[in-house]
Amino acid sequence: MLLGFTGVVIFGATLPMTHVALTGMSPWFITFARAVIATTAAIPFILFGRHRIGAGDSAEVFAAGLLLVIGFPGFAALAMQTVPASHGGVILGLLPLMTAFFAALIGGERPGPAFWGLSILGAGLVVAFSLLRSDLKPSMGDFWLLAAGLSASFGYVLMARLSRRMGPGATISWALLLTLPLTLAGVAWTWQAGMTGPSAAALWSLAYLGYFSMFGGFLFWNAGLVMGGIARVSQIQLLQTFVTLALSALMLSERISATTLLFAVAVGLVVWLGSKARIS
Repeated sequence: MLLGFTGVVIFGATLPMTHVALTGMSPWFITFARAVIATTAAIPFILFGRHRIGAGDSAEVFAAGLLLVIGFPGFAALAMQTVPASHGGVILGLLPLMTAFFAALIGGERPGPAFWGLSILGAGLVVAFSLLRSDLKPSMGDFWLLAAGLSASFGYVLMARLSRRMGPGATISWALLLTLPLTLAGVAWTWQAGMTGPSAAALWSLAYLGYFSMFGGFLFWNAGLVMGGIARVSQIQLLQTFVTLALSALMLSERISATTLLFAVAVGLVVWLGSKARIS
């Protein structure tokens, strides 16, 4: 659970950092560039650790890479053009419920009724919280956020299944390496129109998205999913909404109300109870 929470804190800065990076770069350039940056960390990890990939795992690793390396960040970057970072954090609060669903569907886990009840309660609290926020107005950005959530949740389960066999670090490293031809081509394709005079803050944000959101966070997140179970540990992501809101307040001067704090405490209690629920 602690490993999973560490990953969530790292992921929680993704939307605010994307918001800053968009001030000087296009969404698709950010998507491809962050993956290429992350691969510069993944290649030494593979070489020095002598991590190999089985022939039977290549297709699944590539699929996980498409979902998590290209799909999720691409859809999230598109969304951040039309919705604030805090808005994105609230919508993606439904991600744990989707991850638990895919964990039951293809991950071989069987959560009990108490777990599903708490998972739905947690998602309901996040939805209620979003409905109470005055700045929550449906837009095209919400559609892209939903697509990002589906890509991430399905990709998390694939990545966790692979991590059981390959190891957490090796799985994300090989996913980055196998998708490198696509991400390099994407950088070349979007370079001219994608770089619009980025500031130092935008460049630092891109570096964070590459080395932390795209690589470092998955070292902790994958390890947590393997050790604690996909469905159980995925519920920690209910807190990512509030991590994102806190970081948005620090980075983008977005306000945090007493209502936000109350909902954060309530969701934290649900996550704690969910960690005790039965999963076979």
